[in-house]
Amino acid sequence: QVQLVESGGGLVQAGGSLRLSCVASVRPFSGYHMAWFRQAPGKEREFVAAVSWIGGSTYCADSVKGRFTISRDNAKRAVYLQMNSLKPEDTAVYYCAAARNWGPVLAGTDGGYDYWGQGTQVTVSS
Repeated sequence: QVQLVESGGGLVQAGGSLRLSCVASVRPFSGYHMAWFRQAPGKEREFVAAVSWIGGSTYCADSVKGRFTISRDNAKRAVYLQMNSLKPEDTAVYYCAAARNWGPVLAGTDGGYDYWGQGTQVTVSS
């Protein structure tokens, strides 16, 4: 059974930082592109960022460029999202996802991903 488990969410004031982690049981972990999505109440799931198999390529949404950084550690089977300068509009449940192909990542949608985590809540107060 493949599992992706997110952690690191919480309550933070605007301007603060959080670091999200996702540990995946997929094998080999290096065979999957990893991504972060988020979903706010009443809204559809939104693409945030993705990193390729070996970490050489990244793809970030315009809304988080310059503030969020995605990275991975294949030895630890983990992907991270460093979130700085947080804003109230960043409040959402953040999900980790894995895809065997890069096409879904380039599309910027939540289709085509093979596995999903259960999410971790991030709340940013003003």
